[in-house]
Parts: sequence; C-alpha cells; structure tokens
Amino acid sequence: MITNPTEIFSYFAFIIFFIYRVSQIKLFQKFFRYLPPVIWIYFLPMLSSAIGIIPRESELYEWTKLYILPSALVLLLLSANIPVIMKLGFKAIIMFLTGSFGIIIGGPIVLLVFKHWLPPDAWKGIAALSGSWMGGSATMLAIAQSIKTPESLLAPLIVVDTVVGYGWMGVVIFLSAFQDKVDEFNRVDKTILIELNKKMQKLTESRKRFLNFIDFATMIFVAFGVGTLSLKLGKLLPEIGVIITNYTWGIIIATTIGVALSFTKLSELEYSGSSHVGNFLLYLLLASVGARANIYGIFETPIFMLMGAVWILIHASCLFVVGKLIKAPMFLMATSSQANIGGPVTAPIVASVYQSALAPVGLLMAVAGNIIGIYGGLLCSQLCYLVSKL
Repeated sequence: MITNPTEIFSYFAFIIFFIYRVSQIKLFQKFFRYLPPVIWIYFLPMLSSAIGIIPRESELYEWTKLYILPSALVLLLLSANIPVIMKLGFKAIIMFLTGSFGIIIGGPIVLLVFKHWLPPDAWKGIAALSGSWMGGSATMLAIAQSIKTPESLLAPLIVVDTVVGYGWMGVVIFLSAFQDKVDEFNRVDKTILIELNKKMQKLTESRKRFLNFIDFATMIFVAFGVGTLSLKLGKLLPEIGVIITNYTWGIIIATTIGVALSFTKLSELEYSGSSHVGNFLLYLLLASVGARANIYGIFETPIFMLMGAVWILIHASCLFVVGKLIKAPMFLMATSSQANIGGPVTAPIVASVYQSALAPVGLLMAVAGNIIGIYGGLLCSQLCYLVSKL
C-alpha cells in the first residue's frame, strides 16, 4: 500500500496525466465524450482505496481539502471577464440567470418530492450537486466541503452529474434540429443573433502566449496567497447556522477576491493558461475526495438518477417559459442551459451546434457560472436545509 503523502500525490498526478493522455488518443475520444476524464479522476482513486493501493485516510487528503480548493477557485475566476460577459446583451444574461434560478429552486423541490426515499442527510448531497450544475466541479466540491457533505453521498451524485448531465446535453443537441420552428413559435427577432455574431468577432481575437516562468510564479503566488489569506479571514467571521461556517466564509472571500482580480491585469494570466493550472489543482482535490469515498455508494444511484432527471425538467421549464416571454432565440435557451449544467467544456460545443460562429458565447456564459455558482449553491443549500426540516 502507498502511504507516504508525497507518493500518494505522485500517484494522483499520474492518474490525471494518464487519463488525459488516453483521452487524446483518437480511438478513445468517443468513449471519453460520454464518460469524461473528470469522472475517472474521481473513480480511479476510489477504486484504488477500495482494493488497498492507497489508504482511505491520509494527511494529504486533509491538506488538499483545506488549501487546494480556494487556490484553484482563484485561478479559475481570473478569466471571468465581466465587462465582456455584460456585452452579450440583456436577453443572453436574463436567460443564463433563468437557468441558474431553475437549478436553485429545483433543488428544494426535488428534495421535497423524493425525501421519503432518500437518506436523512440527502439535502447536503443535493446542495453539492446544485453547485456542480451552476459552477462546475470546483463549486460542487466547495459546497460539499462547506456544509460537510458525507463522502458516501458524493459517489452516487457524481454518477448523476455525469449520466443525467450528459444525457441532457444529448437532448439539447437533438433539439437543435427544431430551433427554427421553436423560434417561429416564440416570434423571435433574429437580429439578436446577428448582433451577437458581430460582438463575438471583436472579442475572440487570439491573445494566447507561451507560459513563462514569471507568469507561472505569479499564478502560484496569487492562488495560494489569496487562498490562504481568505481562509485566515474566514476564521475571524462568525458562523451562521449550519450553512455558513468559517470555511464557507473563506471560500466566499476567495471567490469574491478572484472575481475582483479579474478586473485587473492579473486576468491576462489566462492567456498563459491560469485556468489549466487551476483545473490541475482541482483534479488533485477531486482525486483525494474520491480516495475517501465508499465505492458501494454508487449502488444508491437509481433514486438519485430519477431525482436528477426531474430537477433538469424544472430547470428546462423555467428556461422555456422565460424564453417565450422575452422572445429569446432557442440558441440562448440551449446555451444557457448547457453553460449551467455542463460548464466551460461542453457549453461552447452546444453553442456551435446551434450557431457555428457563436461557440465563445457558450464559454463566456459558463465562466459566468463560475462566478455565481458559489453564491447560488449556498442559497440552494439553505433552501434544501429548510425543506429537510419539514
């Protein structure tokens, strides 16, 4: 058994490298399209601890849980260019926020409907999943750590996140064939798509650069400096109920500082790949969470799967109703949905299926999800907690 923290760290780094390397091989690309790398980065450490390759408890897991998450969030939020996001226009922003609203209210609704068939602390799992469906894996882990979601609940919920989330993506792509009919039914003014095309041509000029030493050193300093400072400040603030703990305050502060730094020149670190470094840190945390989880929790999935499907329907209904009221094109409904449920990887794919030139709109909406995911997830957590007491 590998017990040394440094050796476990190296093992996790190997898993991340191996999974992503294999996912780039053409033969396996279709496989990873339906079972993405992130799910394997969680389940392989879980399997490893179950068969005795690594322990279920280690100092490394505690360290990553405490320090890696806020640091990863800071790097991921540096790319949150809010002025650019605001240029997407009124209807795009309204549709994105509607998608998030559907997730926030859907959580307590499905808990109320299914609570008799779910474990007593299921509200913590639903709250964590709401974070994933608004801000991605980083937000899911942030919410889970903040409200102390049991590892036994994370295993089935990550399955739900993958199966239901990617299943919904398939439905959204299928519906692209009917977008003209839906837009005609909703009496959509197509000029909004023309305007978006013009704006995105101006905003998508390539400014990427090679990663140099000073950029990398700045990323590490900003990530861990802000992350550690946020946790220190969080300890000075009072805990509020079961949702807002000292650690939660630390995450909120790190998120807020990360967004604030995106208005500064530090946001240009994204051109050197700050989000890639942030994602690597996030995957290290995900691997350590997986190592502590019980593999048998996966068998609790069916009822959670049904719950997730109903939740998605609530989210979709909100988008359709508001989309019809403001006469938003189906492109915005679909992209807003995938930006919430899927995130930065899949939202541009869906956007390009509907409008081939507008993939960056999906990316910008997904980045917006990183901003509001923490706040929306904590609000959903509070609502789910209240429902659990009924």
